[in-house]
Amino acid sequence: MRKILIAIFLSLALACPAFAELNVAATLPWIGSLAMEIGKDKITVATLVKPNQDPHIIEARPGMILAGRKAGIIMYNGLDLEIGYLPLILESARNPKIMPGAPGNFDCSRFVKVLEKNTAVDRSMGDVHPLGNPHYHFSPANVLLVAEGMSNALAALDRPNEGFYMENLRNFTERLKERQKKWSAISLKGKKFVAYHKLFEYLASGFGFQITNYVEQKPGIPPSAAHIEGLIEDMKANKPDGILTTAFYGKKEAESISSKTGIKVIVLPADVGSEKGTGDWFAFMDQVLAIVNASVDYHPQ
Repeated sequence: MRKILIAIFLSLALACPAFAELNVAATLPWIGSLAMEIGKDKITVATLVKPNQDPHIIEARPGMILAGRKAGIIMYNGLDLEIGYLPLILESARNPKIMPGAPGNFDCSRFVKVLEKNTAVDRSMGDVHPLGNPHYHFSPANVLLVAEGMSNALAALDRPNEGFYMENLRNFTERLKERQKKWSAISLKGKKFVAYHKLFEYLASGFGFQITNYVEQKPGIPPSAAHIEGLIEDMKANKPDGILTTAFYGKKEAESISSKTGIKVIVLPADVGSEKGTGDWFAFMDQVLAIVNASVDYHPQ
């Protein structure tokens, strides 16, 4: 009888893992990368948006809904960046764990210092985010705040591993301090750039450079010929240090303006994994800053 009981126990132990990993659905690559920094092997991460997709125009897909259905927590950028697809995922997944107000609904933007909040917005202003600029993943200070909130959220859902998440947060914080020593040697103060879209305001704020104009006349709306003509004349007169854009967002238009002004196009990674060598958030920021820093030695003729 004793042997039978031991055999049953062993079979059950083999059939049931010692612990169940926490399923995380992350909308954007940088969020998934950060979750892995904090959760490591205690979580599994399904990232819903691919690195080279424009996050403004994503549609909900069956695979996203399935990931939401399986998730113990969904982590998203917030500030209405996912407004086109996240509500449908939450509704269709029918998962009470990740609904607004539940512990498994994690809005990263609740922890950040938001730029460009708008008190009054209408359609004539273009694709303006009334809650503020959502592209705060270019800000080390804000990403650290998100990491702190994320570690607390994971710990609350997985109390046996609370110490593990907190230790990973401490390691992340130390890595960030070391990186900031390196990044502080990059001098961008006083530099001036034109940008295609309002993607780089947090980068400019954190590293002391200015964005003086935009290729887009209004956010999310293609520029008119008259706007481009005026922008070209302004750039010829004021000679900014470059035109900031990404591979999927305005590169063609930026190159056309560059050919008429002699101002260099600076193509930056848009998110973790969007370019080779940007496999995690630290590598992403390393590459962003290295590219911008290299551009400041360029002197238009």
